[in-house]
Order: sequence, then C-alpha cells, then structure tokens
Amino acid sequence: MLMKTTTQQSLLQLDAVCARLGKKDFGPFNLTIAKAEKVAILGPSGAGKSTLLKLLSRELKTSSGDIVFQSRPLASWSLMELSHLRAVLPQNSDVAFGLETDLVISLGRVSRAHDPDLANIVRQAAAMAHAAHLLGRRFDSLSGGEQARIQLARIFAQLWDQSNGLILVDEPLAALDPGLQFDLLASLEEYATERQHAIVAILHDINHAMQAFERLLLVKNGQLVADIASNREAVPALEDLYDIALTCMHNQEGDLLVTPLRASSRARKSA
Repeated sequence: MLMKTTTQQSLLQLDAVCARLGKKDFGPFNLTIAKAEKVAILGPSGAGKSTLLKLLSRELKTSSGDIVFQSRPLASWSLMELSHLRAVLPQNSDVAFGLETDLVISLGRVSRAHDPDLANIVRQAAAMAHAAHLLGRRFDSLSGGEQARIQLARIFAQLWDQSNGLILVDEPLAALDPGLQFDLLASLEEYATERQHAIVAILHDINHAMQAFERLLLVKNGQLVADIASNREAVPALEDLYDIALTCMHNQEGDLLVTPLRASSRARKSA
C-alpha cells in the first residue's frame, strides 16, 4: 500500500535505493521527504528502520540507486556542509568519558568557525529539551533519560539558527517516562515548525506517530511496505505491519488513539 508522496517542494528524495548488510538486502526504497514535513518510520524489530535512516543520513552507503538532498546528490555534500542543514540523533550516541553537558550540547555546532552566540544557544536548546537543570554536570553521571535529553538538546543547538533543514532521529523517546515523552515530542514539533525543518523519526509507539506526524513509512522485511497519511485509514496497514488487531477511539482532546488487542483476537476477527 504505497501512495504518492506530497506535492510540496522536495527536500530529500530516494530513487530505487538499495543497501546490503552481510547477506541481507534492503530496498529498493522510493520516497520523497518534503520541506517541513513530519514523517514517522514504524515497523517490527529488525525490519530495517534504522537501515533506512542510515541511508537517509549517508551513514550507510547505497549498493544502488540515487539519493538527492536539496537538489544535489547526497554523496556530493561535504560533512561540514551537511552539518549546517542536517542533524542526526542515532539510537545510541557514545560520548567521551567525563565531558560536561554544556560541551556535549555545543558539539552540535562544532563545524562553525565563528559562533559568538554559542553559550546562549546551548542554554536555549537545553531549556527546549527540558534539560536546563542538567547544565554543568558530567554527562556520564546522568541517567539514561537525562542523557537522552542532552543529546536531543545537541540536535536542537545544531540547527538552531537554520531553516529548511532535516532532522533524523532514531527512537528519541525510548528512555523517557510517559510525561517527558509527550513534553519532548511537543518540543521537537515546536522546534521544527518554527524553523520549517523536516523531521524523520523512528518510533515504536503508534500513538506518538499518529498524533505528532503527518505521514507514516511502514517498513517490514527490509522493504517499504506502505507510505500513508497518518489517520484512521492507516489502521489496517498497521495491523498488517505488526500482525495484530487494533481498536480505535478518540480521547477528550479529539486525538485518535489505537490500542492493541490480544494476540489471538485478530485471528478470531478474520475467522
């Protein structure tokens, strides 16, 4: 179930892109990310979500196909050029032992030779990531959730004074409690909207994807199996993706919520 992508101006485009890791093939991926678009990648564990994100970020080389970023082949960009327009938050980010949180956040802007507003940007990025109280501490003294907030602040700092960029994040909410998940999802959405950045995020929570993202890329067995709008009509595709039955309702704020039923219930529904 693949639909045509948005008609907005293209930011990133993949044309028949394939990759090979060991003996496993991924792709071909054909998709377009529009400027200022918010896109969630969903799929079961091992489906190829992180592989797709690594192709988008150029961390992984393609075995075939073309990737174009802002009307230029992605491979033609220097790392310095990319750092001003594209920020990447992988699932696991290693940081040298003993660095202070302020320095970790400022690493997002390391490619700038002249950065007179650095200290102020670090403070504002930390506040947006609900991490202002963590400034001045050693990164390795923080909990997993606190480290995740500092890393998100680093991404905020990197593209703070840019527009029409691209943010690629892999499970940015995984280490956070439910309240912080909603707070940081709202911060990420506000940050990107103000600057017209596009967001592509790997998520495990279907409701986060449905409520905060306009479009869903569904990945399974190394393939893009659906590219669909984030609305009620996506539910059958999500049931196929995860091989579960889902029930739908709206909360008091009008948001669509989906809840998995017991594993056996889908078989009963189709009987």
